[in-house]
Amino acid sequence: MSRRSRLAAALAVLLVSSGALVWQGSHRQVPLHQETATRDAWGRLVEVAPGRSADGWLPLSSDPATVPLEVSVLAAREASRQAWLASGWVPGASDPRAAMVRAALADLHTLTAPTGAAPGAVLAGPSPAWRYVWPRDAACVAVAFARTGHQQDALRTLLLLQELQAGDGSMQARYLPGGDGGVPDDREPQEDGPGWALWAAAALVEEGMPPPETGGDAGSGLGAGAEPAAEGQQVAELLTPLVVRSSARLLARLDPQTGLPRPSPDYWERPEDELTLAVAATSLMGLEAAAGLHAQGLVAGTAWAQAGVDPRRLAPAAEDLRSRIVEEFGPRFPRHAGGRPDAAVTLLLPPFLDEPVRGADTARLRGQQAQLRPAGGMAPGAGWRNDGVSWTPQTALQAVAAAHNGHPQEAARWLDWLAAHRTDAGALPEKVLHDGDPAAVAPLGWTAALVLLAVRAPHP
Repeated sequence: MSRRSRLAAALAVLLVSSGALVWQGSHRQVPLHQETATRDAWGRLVEVAPGRSADGWLPLSSDPATVPLEVSVLAAREASRQAWLASGWVPGASDPRAAMVRAALADLHTLTAPTGAAPGAVLAGPSPAWRYVWPRDAACVAVAFARTGHQQDALRTLLLLQELQAGDGSMQARYLPGGDGGVPDDREPQEDGPGWALWAAAALVEEGMPPPETGGDAGSGLGAGAEPAAEGQQVAELLTPLVVRSSARLLARLDPQTGLPRPSPDYWERPEDELTLAVAATSLMGLEAAAGLHAQGLVAGTAWAQAGVDPRRLAPAAEDLRSRIVEEFGPRFPRHAGGRPDAAVTLLLPPFLDEPVRGADTARLRGQQAQLRPAGGMAPGAGWRNDGVSWTPQTALQAVAAAHNGHPQEAARWLDWLAAHRTDAGALPEKVLHDGDPAAVAPLGWTAALVLLAVRAPHP
């Protein structure tokens, strides 16, 4: 996509959003780390440098004797990836977003369990500082896999989160991908993780899927000898530890005085002394998902008891939290009570909740102008630094919310903007600069997953 076309797409989004955007402040310059990522003949994740094509890239050894073997292995690996894509849902060739959707799926496949990572480990991105497992990213990828017919990969992703989760239900901000629970730094836990995990677990139970097979390529989807599709009960049994521990964590973190969760960092990756909308919303997501699983009788009573949870508390706690969020954050639903608009308002709507929080969609639409950036995408919130950079995950969250809440034309505009601002190799980047150029890490797994959730929204 040319620079002129990208600027035209940005202008279209600004016009349809009625956004007379006046930009103040300096425009930040961020390099594009890579065009995309691929795997070498040994399954290792490799970045494709800007200006190069993944199709034309071959990581050949300097020893000529090994070249035929490496080419053969790479060809077999690409054939396996194409077979994986064909095993699930892909849009038809006539779909105008087919290229973006296929690339997003292929990129998630590439980021899932490369050599050195545990089965089910989905890396946030290919750059070194992103080669970790973030629970919220992994939860979204799991649901995207399930919604596109790759239920085996979806289940593996959540089973790894289940292994990584601490006994008290807490989750770290991010994990090393080896599966041993190691972390790359001393960041404090981010308490949105249990809510994301519960939401994803309920979504996978709804889909139903085959149990994990033994052996085979952890990133290849259904393997030989896989069982027929299991009912939700079997999936719930596999994910019971994740469900009960996460439920216990969310209940324990409700302040008895306010009924709201205690403050915690969220996707802004910053320390917080004040409750953010994202932590409140993900707690509601998790409690409502857990209450639904209990109401369906999908988790054994003994499992709840062993986790110290009275499951009869879940539905009342969720109902009370929903009311308190409206009281504390409504009607504008800002990042902090009385503050500025934030992308987390999208989490108060389907598909993250079965029923929207009263007034949240209106607040989402009204808050967009304050979060728009010069290229036409969104910032994490109106209070984010004034640097001219659009963030694709938050833009994609708008597409997801629009697609699931009766705004198909709006959803199409956001999806078209994302498609127009991919790298030359077709990957969805983390950021888009003020002039429309893609920047930072590409592909970003969270954005790819959210695009798939928007595209797979049920039609009215």
